[in-house]
Amino acid sequence: MKDKIIGMLRQKDGYVSGEDISNVLGVSRTAVWKTINTLRDEEYIIDSSSRKGYKLIESPDVLSQVEIEPYLSTKYIGRNIIYYDTLDSTNNKARDMAIEGAEEGLVVIAEEQTKGRGRLGRVWTTPKLSSAAFSIAVRPSIKPEDASGLTLIMGDAVCRAIRKVTGLNAKIKWPNDIIVNGKKVCGILTEMNAEIERINYIVLGVGININVDKFPEDIKHIATSLNLELGKLVSRKEIVAEVFNEFEMLYDDFKENGLKNIMDEFKSFSVTLGKKVRVISINEEFEGEAIDITDDGLLVVKLEDGSTRNVISGDVSVRGISGYAE
Repeated sequence: MKDKIIGMLRQKDGYVSGEDISNVLGVSRTAVWKTINTLRDEEYIIDSSSRKGYKLIESPDVLSQVEIEPYLSTKYIGRNIIYYDTLDSTNNKARDMAIEGAEEGLVVIAEEQTKGRGRLGRVWTTPKLSSAAFSIAVRPSIKPEDASGLTLIMGDAVCRAIRKVTGLNAKIKWPNDIIVNGKKVCGILTEMNAEIERINYIVLGVGININVDKFPEDIKHIATSLNLELGKLVSRKEIVAEVFNEFEMLYDDFKENGLKNIMDEFKSFSVTLGKKVRVISINEEFEGEAIDITDDGLLVVKLEDGSTRNVISGDVSVRGISGYAE
């Protein structure tokens, strides 16, 4: 009922009577009054008048469906948001819902994650009401071996969104980190369930440091937030909505054309190309210069002997980037 009341208040510049709200929703005016007070407890600023009714003055920067929707231009991504105040992991919940048959474009968002994960089992913390943690479930009709391209698609979408909303020069550290001024601002975790020739579902988890104002000592030299880089608070709901908008456009093209239409832009966003890199996988470790990214999204590394290796996945450490070198 809260979202419905917020929706009604947002539709009018002026006041909406309690009687009108109760009639539309089929509840008592007392129930409306109690819900209004609950919304006020959640930091919605709502004016009330015994003669006029209720008027929405200001909304908090929360990541619920009703708050994100006004900024969306999508057809299906983000049109069904499952919103939590606290959750262990948005990827875990989105995966469970995908197993149960959730439709493509389902989004799970949490204001706080207690057991968020990064790549290779790393921990990704999500401070309450300052970051954005969400996961998108998709079911593309592509080959399982092409699924890694979705990580690049999401990275491109996040870069576009940050640039559009904040003007910050967001870049990509291949394959899944978003960098601003040499420090990590976002991580992407892609998880897939597939058979030999068929993808059942893919969950794309994204964590963006938006209004985090400080980091632990052990990571503050490599981590940052949009707030710290911009010097002011950033609308979380605008950032998240714009990621959805950009991702849907890129994803629809990817399903038809693969990565070829974004590779020039992706390369222009890259902080990896032209840098000395160390590639760490389960079985080996080697160094070289990152010289290209193929149309399939593979990183091309030139070794000291002049030969090249195509890197599919693994932990790629970039050297030579001030503040973000591993």
